Amino acid sequence: MSAFRVSAAGLLRLATEGTLADRVAEQVRVSGHGVGPAERRSWERSLSILAQDLADAGLNDVEVLVEYQLPLTSRRVDAVLAGVHPRTGEDSFVVVELKQWSYATCYDDSDTLVDVEHVAGPRLHPGIQVGDYCEYLTDFLGLLADHGNQIRGAAYLHNAVDRDVSELLDRPVTEQSHVFTKQRRADFLDHLRGCLDPEKPGAAPADRFLSSTVRPSRHLLTYAARELKDRSHFTLLDEQRVAYELVLHAVERARRADHKSVVVVAGGPGSGKSVIALSLLGELARRGHTALHATGSKSFTQTLRRYAGKGSTRLKNLFLYFNSFMTAERNGIEVLICDEAHRIRETSINRFTRSAQRRDARAQVEELLAAARVPVFLLDEHQVVKPGELGDVDIITTYAKRMNLDVEMVSLHDQFRCGGSEAYEEWVLALLGLDGGRPEEWTGDGRFDLRIADSPAEMEAFLSAKQGAGETARMTAGYCWPWSDPRPDETLVEDVNLDGWSRPWNVKNNRSVGEAPGSPYWATDPAGFGQVGCVYTAQGFEYEWSGVIIGPDLVARDGRLVTRRDECKDPAFKSRRSVSDAEADRLIRNTYKVLLTRGMRGTVIYAADHETRTFLARLVQVRRTLETVYQ
Repeated sequence: MSAFRVSAAGLLRLATEGTLADRVAEQVRVSGHGVGPAERRSWERSLSILAQDLADAGLNDVEVLVEYQLPLTSRRVDAVLAGVHPRTGEDSFVVVELKQWSYATCYDDSDTLVDVEHVAGPRLHPGIQVGDYCEYLTDFLGLLADHGNQIRGAAYLHNAVDRDVSELLDRPVTEQSHVFTKQRRADFLDHLRGCLDPEKPGAAPADRFLSSTVRPSRHLLTYAARELKDRSHFTLLDEQRVAYELVLHAVERARRADHKSVVVVAGGPGSGKSVIALSLLGELARRGHTALHATGSKSFTQTLRRYAGKGSTRLKNLFLYFNSFMTAERNGIEVLICDEAHRIRETSINRFTRSAQRRDARAQVEELLAAARVPVFLLDEHQVVKPGELGDVDIITTYAKRMNLDVEMVSLHDQFRCGGSEAYEEWVLALLGLDGGRPEEWTGDGRFDLRIADSPAEMEAFLSAKQGAGETARMTAGYCWPWSDPRPDETLVEDVNLDGWSRPWNVKNNRSVGEAPGSPYWATDPAGFGQVGCVYTAQGFEYEWSGVIIGPDLVARDGRLVTRRDECKDPAFKSRRSVSDAEADRLIRNTYKVLLTRGMRGTVIYAADHETRTFLARLVQVRRTLETVYQ
């Protein structure tokens, strides 16, 4: 695990020499991105104070882990102190969060958020912040799993006096969430001496801390089992139940025979892959198995954390990203459920990856296969929509066989999205040329309602009526228009402009803009209606009524749809060196496959290109005029 490690005495020496910030920066620098001046100043000021405090407390032999990276996350802790407890003689650790705040108050009477002078926006109460770090470490470090009392937490506001942060001090103190100020420095030193023996070196405890196994603890699993059971009432049918039972069987076999195997579950949109994933996570937790859920989608993971892990920081920690396992211990967890596995990328490296990790990087699929005794992959090969994504059955099985692993396959035929209409799924595949066939007429099957709109305003009015009647509806489009940042007045720019009708894209990031929700929640927050979603926001979600704007990147010519990559505004498609025309063609078609299969009851299509509208109108023979429906 990543951290700059030094003894307390060494920390003070580096601070005195003026080289502390340089040494820390060498350890935590990300390739191609130097550490900023503000971060360096923070280390110089705060760590120098901590170093002097440790010296004054007589704790020169304690080990200090600076900028310690929490396992399976990108989050860093300011410092973890490692030593021996003076009363028990056991390993003892203190998580320290250093704050340079001089003045802070509660935010709008909240007992969890605070307003900090000269800092924009509310911040988490530092006592809660450090307490959450302690809880996370207890939940995921095997060393602490059965001895949570080995770790304690302290938030140190070393520039503040009590009266200037008095509201923050009203919060009840716990072993893992002490808050100290400059005025309470003596108490802080006493607290450290009460947790760490000045006479015992901390090298061995630090070794054990850094080499500890990383996996969900039994306590967390018991908690997750109870919470998921209360919130997850899923009925699994046919192949869904087969996939579910197959994974459970593979887990039991792996435990009994010390055997590792891989399960791949392939199915189209709405076939229940994510239902299987959440059902497995709950059942495995109930059985006491260590299991984690991972995806490659920020929107999907954030939404799972919000809804499946509602109100629980601990439960949210079970939902991770595919790139969380670069340094994971081999077979460190029993089951890794890789949902939306078509989003697996070539590598986990990004601009924040440290140089040492870049040198040792493996293929992302190899990292996921190595991380668990039973890796489970749930995917739809027609949902690969972004350059660099390569999650398909052949690639996963090829890597598994290289590692001499058995692979078990389950195919999900039944569909629960699109009204359970297999005919509509097949029609979309033929329309987009994804099954080798030619576009066909849609004559209806009584299960799914497909309509063609003559204008985007007509489409929106129809969907708005459905939304107003209590049904869920969203509009999406191909990435064929610019995507502007919000205006200074916190309004969205209406970039999607067609025939005098215009609407904004969904919000770019997690933070709401005005009434519009952050991008992870566009598909699930009612306020998402009115913005146009892109494929990266819509993928993995469903709503009752779907409006799809087919942009000029996909047009009808000579009886079939052809792609025009130059009309695509997605920055990922710019370079023909990295994305060939053939790959761009496949990704654009897959994009519309995703967009056209989000609706559970019906889909309304509008095409920007006139010839394409005429082509679709001839294909969809059962359509009624939309005006007669929503008026």
